Amino acid sequence: MSLRVVSSVFSGINRIPNLHETHTLLRSHVFSFFFKPANIGSIRRLVLSPSYGDRSRDSVGSAAADVSSSILDDELLSSVSAVRDADEALAMISDRFGSNRGGIVELEDCRSIISAAVSRGNVDLALSIFYTMRASFDLGGSDNDRWSWSRPDVEVYTMLVNGLAASLRVSDSLRIIRDICRVGISPAEEVPFGKIVRCPSCLIAIAVAQPQHGVQIVSCANCRYQYELFSGDITSIDSEELGKDIPLWEKGLRLIQIKKNKITSSVHSIVVQTPSGTARTHRFATETAELPAQEGERVTIASAAPSNVYRQVGPFKFISKAPNFYPGEPMSLTKHKDGRESILLRPPSKDGDKILQPSFLIPLLAILATGDAASGVIDPSLPQLLSVATVTSLAIGATVNSFVLPKLNQLPERTVDVVGIKQQLLSQYDVLQRRIRDLKEAVEKEVWMLARMCQLENKILAVGEPAYRTRRTRVKKVRESLENSIKGKIDLIDSYARISSMIEIEVEMDSDVLAAEAVNNTENIAQQIEQIMELENLEEKWKIQAEANDEAERLLSSQP
Repeated sequence: MSLRVVSSVFSGINRIPNLHETHTLLRSHVFSFFFKPANIGSIRRLVLSPSYGDRSRDSVGSAAADVSSSILDDELLSSVSAVRDADEALAMISDRFGSNRGGIVELEDCRSIISAAVSRGNVDLALSIFYTMRASFDLGGSDNDRWSWSRPDVEVYTMLVNGLAASLRVSDSLRIIRDICRVGISPAEEVPFGKIVRCPSCLIAIAVAQPQHGVQIVSCANCRYQYELFSGDITSIDSEELGKDIPLWEKGLRLIQIKKNKITSSVHSIVVQTPSGTARTHRFATETAELPAQEGERVTIASAAPSNVYRQVGPFKFISKAPNFYPGEPMSLTKHKDGRESILLRPPSKDGDKILQPSFLIPLLAILATGDAASGVIDPSLPQLLSVATVTSLAIGATVNSFVLPKLNQLPERTVDVVGIKQQLLSQYDVLQRRIRDLKEAVEKEVWMLARMCQLENKILAVGEPAYRTRRTRVKKVRESLENSIKGKIDLIDSYARISSMIEIEVEMDSDVLAAEAVNNTENIAQQIEQIMELENLEEKWKIQAEANDEAERLLSSQP
């Protein structure tokens, strides 16, 4: 599936769909996959469970009965919910049905075991089963010689989150919520998708900064300028807070809109080291005294295109940098820890802007007035001509700098078309991640409220006064309302996380897989070149040996 097709599928994600639309989209993708003829065998393998006992397999009805049946009775459920971890639970199930049989513990049985474990206070078992379910994948094997857990669903997520909150294990419940936001990723995951980096000018997603990335040159399909992304860990940081007093003349220039630069509060100088060991110092200013990042954190600094990145058009060189910025000037900083982005400003010079200072501006005006008076003595119309020429030159220079050069520095549209499709997907992915983040914060607040209600209900039960019966009923209603609200938000988070994973797959298929294939092709070509060079060396050795043999024969034949 190409990026263009996927981009058209997800083109409506900027308007975040509701729960019904999300489920409809997911069902359409699942339907298109499972009802292809090539995948019928995998459907049967996923659906059919192993038979337990002497069941008849002569009809489809008996197979359907096997699918809906449960392998747990009350005695086995009580025994399994008392063990320490998921491995012991599978061992007990295997002992019950024989070591030569295997299969998949269906979701209904998984939910029963987790519910029973939480009810009897065996939270460690419930967490162990959950993380084992998260780490289990159907790899397409045809043999069922051992037991395994099913993948968790929304019901399992909701049961665990609410159950842990009711058991006052709030930290574990919050950790489950963080895991729900990432589909198919185990707790020990060290290869994440990466952090989205936005264009400093357009504020749309343009690239992904992965853990192994250091320096990247990326193009924005919207503004058609290039940017340098420098990713790494902050090794040192030095900050200086500037004075907040603004001179009166500068306030006047800002009032008449001559000086439009933002007021800087602090100047920072940080050293960022990439994974390859390259270190670089970045100096910038911020509007507030707050540090944009701390020492030791991984960040990505987006800067204007450097001077060594340019387009050659005949004898001219055009640097595709954003207007009003120097080549390589820092423009924004993105923290990988929380994705927060900070806009960076140009640090003020030590002496300030000399051109706009009164000590420089007043003598300049005096010299110009003296020149006008002197030229008026020569020719009365000369000062007017000089003034018109000066104003025209300034107007032409401003027009060229503001409109002509920025247009010439832009990349051609045909060069950013392919990048634009990928960046459209990344922008939709960024919107989904922001929505997941908002829902996650809302669920975390409700989990704390649910834990408070459960603790309050425990206090009421401990007091045991009949007068508190009405208050307990009120608390139970609030608790049920919170549980339903948490379930709805978890359902939305799971749907958004699945769509995000689909976008991740398409982006990585178009970039990482192609890069890996290119590396393999390059290695194959290099091996072929080495073999050819070895053959050439052997031919050269044979040629030298043949010449030596001919010389020896000539010498022997010349002797009397």
